[in-house]
Amino acid sequence: MSDIAIKPSHKGLLHRALGLKQGEKIPTSRLQSAAHSSDPTMRKRAQFALNAKKFHHAKTSKRADGRASRLYGAK
Repeated sequence: MSDIAIKPSHKGLLHRALGLKQGEKIPTSRLQSAAHSSDPTMRKRAQFALNAKKFHHAKTSKRADGRASRLYGAK
């Protein structure tokens, strides 16, 4: 379970605004276009979704040179 508390009344609003069914993944291209919307609320929701995609990081990641780097004290 996530530590981020989202109001129950706000859950699913971005899906509804983008015309997607609840539970479907929102394509990154749709999030990018929503992040540049003229509606400030839509921009905030889209930016939160883009940031939330980064919440769960792996213990290691590949660097640009192909070597694994350690994150968060991984051994």
